[in-house]
Amino acid sequence: MLEIRTAAELAEADVEFQARRRAARQTRILQTIYRAFLDRAGPVPVDAILTALPGTARSSVARELAMLDEDDLIQLKDGQVAIAYPFSALPTPFIVGLADRAARYVCCAIDALGLAPMLGEPVSVSGRCHHCGQALVFAVTPGGPGPEAAGLMVWVGRRAEGERRAVTGL
Repeated sequence: MLEIRTAAELAEADVEFQARRRAARQTRILQTIYRAFLDRAGPVPVDAILTALPGTARSSVARELAMLDEDDLIQLKDGQVAIAYPFSALPTPFIVGLADRAARYVCCAIDALGLAPMLGEPVSVSGRCHHCGQALVFAVTPGGPGPEAAGLMVWVGRRAEGERRAVTGL
């Protein structure tokens, strides 16, 4: 059966979805995962999350991680968090240089642009044009991209119906 909704209903559903995602990003466990990605490169072992959350039961952490994975906020693989949007433990075409830490991979161009406001500090973004392959390097502050980004565009698409993950090819 085909469900028909108005544009207002679709927009309202998206707002509710985004509000749930924003709330999940503020949870203690996801904040712990973000800190781990900032502190070190590579995947975050579930055991490291448990160590960072003393007194938290393993079963409670496992349930919450499973829910975050189901909601596509993280991606669990082999007992590790491989992706915690915006961060990727796996190499991607998008690299963000952090002020006093090593560079980190992020999942997409939007994530690269959003990291400076998320952290409240300037970052440098490196990547390549998908069209011509030209190297792209520019600064992003919490207020937005620097002048080096003038004339650059970011293409944004919507996830296809039925796709659970936004990123599957990393």
